[in-house]
Amino acid sequence: MDDDRVIKMAQKRVRAKKKFYKHFGAFIAVTGFFLAMNVLTFDESGNWWFFFPVLPWGVAILIHYFNVFGLPASNNALTPEWESEELEKEIKRLRSELHIRMEKQPEGLDLNEQMELKELEKEQDKRWKEEDLV
Repeated sequence: MDDDRVIKMAQKRVRAKKKFYKHFGAFIAVTGFFLAMNVLTFDESGNWWFFFPVLPWGVAILIHYFNVFGLPASNNALTPEWESEELEKEIKRLRSELHIRMEKQPEGLDLNEQMELKELEKEQDKRWKEEDLV
């Protein structure tokens, strides 16, 4: 697979994720609006009508999620290969964060340098006397 094709596939997946997040955000906002309207117009009959538009839309959101992210545990999740891939991703993410922090640190400050704070070190309570030892 050449790099251009990989980049196009990655861009397509990122756009699909972005569309899902926008769709989900709209769903949350409209659901909140419908719930507020239902509460404000609540009558004695006890009719909770906001479920009728929200439930089918919720099913559509779920389908959209599976279309974008796939079924959980469907792509060899929880296998040793998956675990090693996730470990590599996490290491890469943490290294990236550490690199950003290292760039932002003031000059002359070495994070690897050990600080000597003798006054803060706790002395161990000895429950014996040195002279009692053989």
